[in-house]
Amino acid sequence: MIPFDFIYYRPDSLNEAAEVCQSLYVKGKSAVYYSGGSEVITMCRAGNIRPDAVIDIKHIPECMPLSVDGQHLNIGSVCTLNQIKESNLFPLLRLACGRIADHTNQCRITLGGNLCGSIIYREASLPLLISDAQVTLFGPEGKRTVSFQSVFQGRIQLKQGEFIVQVHIPTWALSARYAHIKKTAHEKIDYPLVSLAAIWKDGNLRIAFSGICSYPFRSGEIESVLNDRTKPCKERAGQAVDLLPEPAYSDAKDSGEYRAFVLKNTLQALLEEWENGKI
Repeated sequence: MIPFDFIYYRPDSLNEAAEVCQSLYVKGKSAVYYSGGSEVITMCRAGNIRPDAVIDIKHIPECMPLSVDGQHLNIGSVCTLNQIKESNLFPLLRLACGRIADHTNQCRITLGGNLCGSIIYREASLPLLISDAQVTLFGPEGKRTVSFQSVFQGRIQLKQGEFIVQVHIPTWALSARYAHIKKTAHEKIDYPLVSLAAIWKDGNLRIAFSGICSYPFRSGEIESVLNDRTKPCKERAGQAVDLLPEPAYSDAKDSGEYRAFVLKNTLQALLEEWENGKI
């Protein structure tokens, strides 16, 4: 049970959702968009948020697709991690979604919810950062489609009243060489010490990270180092760790030093598999 009263809206269109949200802001009321709801419900119960209204976007048709057209795989923001995993239309994203939480929660957590959530890992973002993905957003100013990387700096940078409608992954990425590695302290479904997604385009490695810093990221500097095949794998891995955008993340479970150690070994193993033709 959520221990306070709120107004519940269930719009049937993008315009209706944005209009409801804008009208609430004008009245000085707070609102959250609701898709899977696992985090919204948890935070409401814990008293971390107390919205005046909840806007349920699960029934908006444009937020629901999971299909490939001539140029893109289009994934609606309300598609669950399990739907994405079971479709296997983008194998790298399938692996990323399949290792977030357990099966029960994968059936509730949505792509939009993971990308916009407050939990720092946001692992579904990694394949999108390296695959030239685009994202369609909608808000009071209407619809806009932009590169995913341009609006994701650790988390989605949304304008007031905006929400994610769909992500679009170009078809070249669906069949590209890829790797996904997640290192945890204990269980397979634990939060990551280090999580990385890699894809190869035109013979070059692209890579994005979660867990090692306080936000997910992709770094051109790190990719340049890792793609310099004139240097030994161990040296490249060490240089990549030195180029982290912030000191390695520390929490109650593990130190930043240990995370950096795990990342270095993980990168070295990945590069060696690439050099030996195993990827």
